[in-house]
Amino acid sequence: MTIYEASKQYNIPIEILKEYESWGLCSAVKKVMGNWQYDNTDLEKLSLIMTLHDIGFDKNEIETYMKLLEQKDTDLERMNILNKKRNDALDEIHFHEKQLERLDYLRHKIRNKED
Repeated sequence: MTIYEASKQYNIPIEILKEYESWGLCSAVKKVMGNWQYDNTDLEKLSLIMTLHDIGFDKNEIETYMKLLEQKDTDLERMNILNKKRNDALDEIHFHEKQLERLDYLRHKIRNKED
């Protein structure tokens, strides 16, 4: 499957596919007549990259995570990365909960003034 076919079939932007290639993570990818050919292993990795992107990883974090994945015995390191990202997400949720409480308080004051 070419880069364009993979992009279209799996709705992955070409830029992400090109970045994936530039990281040197596509060891199983064969170059045929100037076009990369993706196999199922590459598509699984790309799916993981999209998942990491969707949960808030930036490009550098994705590259780090994916390079760790290629190495042996990096489960602990990858778990630490995921735990940090999870804790950051929880901190953001708590921040937004406090914002909502303040907004609700202000709305409550306005409602009580109208009565």
